[in-house]
Amino acid sequence: MANIKEIARMAGVSVTTVSRVLNNHPYVSKDKRDAVLQTIEQLDYTRNMNAVHLITGRTGAVAVILPYIHAFYFSIIMNGLAHEALLSQYRLILCQSNYLEEEEIKVLEMLRHKEIDGVVIVSTALKPEIIEEYTAYGPIITCQDSGERRYSSVYIEHYAAFKQGLEYLTGKGYRSIGYCEGRRNGSSAVIRQTAYREFIAEHQLAFEEEWMIYDCTTEEDGAAAALSLLKMSQRPEAMIITGDHVAAGLIIEARRSGLSIPGDLAVMGFDNQPIGRLLQITTMDNHLYEMGAAAFRIIHEQIHSERPEPVYRKLDYRIIERSTV
Repeated sequence: MANIKEIARMAGVSVTTVSRVLNNHPYVSKDKRDAVLQTIEQLDYTRNMNAVHLITGRTGAVAVILPYIHAFYFSIIMNGLAHEALLSQYRLILCQSNYLEEEEIKVLEMLRHKEIDGVVIVSTALKPEIIEEYTAYGPIITCQDSGERRYSSVYIEHYAAFKQGLEYLTGKGYRSIGYCEGRRNGSSAVIRQTAYREFIAEHQLAFEEEWMIYDCTTEEDGAAAALSLLKMSQRPEAMIITGDHVAAGLIIEARRSGLSIPGDLAVMGFDNQPIGRLLQITTMDNHLYEMGAAAFRIIHEQIHSERPEPVYRKLDYRIIERSTV
């Protein structure tokens, strides 16, 4: 099998030019690119990834750490990541962690051993200080606000976004608001819970502890939450729910049980997922697709930079008014 040096010799170009052609680098003249491709075809060359890695110092792959593959919140972020990776001819290595620190460390160790070019952390159980230790081996970016660290982040302000959602509901006249949350102890979840409790106290709204319902991540969880509300002696006038799929399950079960939405119960979702458009759910658009796309663009630029500096990019959010509030 021909190697890169032999291809360069026969094509009359440098080894660097052959490497650029193999990696779809844009800065190669058409004549040289054609010469390399013709030589490869003549030699029936099979691309050896290890050889390319040795020459370029890059693997052409980025690892993505996420806790669960099936969660819709993460899948929208992944869609943005995958689209940008495809445009850049990069491979994504998907690593499901189940929020196990040891699994996340394994991926960061891949960066240490140069098996990948960078790491995108969609959501993590690791402390920021641990992640920072691995920035010596390559670029890392998180899809959550980690403050100004030695690694990059792209995020929304969950406290402000959640507070705006609550302000929207009280502006519509609702004085008792319940809340469905996913992972109770997640970093973003804790921020939202703080925003909720502080807003309720500040505006002296009605509150019952049972109105806060946790571990809601699927349509079935939303349906179960609706049944819980029906059993309450005093239920809230409105619900704010982190995830449109959960909101959809709650709405479907509530209507099946005879409740009018929004007459008997107003429902506001989060994340602007496709099912929210289908069921006309009022929601908060967190720009999750753009979060994933921006994360890949940032890390790709850092991979190709000699001295990458951390980037902290805050995304906007907006309320989408539909028919459930």
